Amino acid sequence: MISRIERSEDEWRELLPADVFAVTRGGATERPGSGCLYLSEEAGEYRCACCATVLFSSDAKYHSGSGWPSFFQPLSSEHITEIVDRSLGMVRTEVRCAACDGHLGHVFPDGPPPTGLRYCINSLALVFQPTVEVP
Repeated sequence: MISRIERSEDEWRELLPADVFAVTRGGATERPGSGCLYLSEEAGEYRCACCATVLFSSDAKYHSGSGWPSFFQPLSSEHITEIVDRSLGMVRTEVRCAACDGHLGHVFPDGPPPTGLRYCINSLALVFQPTVEVP
């Protein structure tokens, strides 16, 4: 079971850079292709930019051509929540961090095997932690 992190919007605003706050707390979306993690191929973990909960592994990352980092599955389904998003005149599935309720992106049913899913996630919602190789 994941522990919930509760903070007021003012507390989040003080803790996060403005662009990260706009995405994770305000539901904004970064421009396609603009995120620093979009084309990354480095091995490691992708954590929530708000609370550092581990969300995705580089083992599940792939190049979807969408303009955002894409994963075919989360590291653990307990670390994310999915909710219906009816904004912009369409029905999508929004993905949020289960620990802090930060907006991450959306999941679509057009991904590769083995899941057929594409978790389309904003780079600003993630912090990458590379795998440390022990000599």
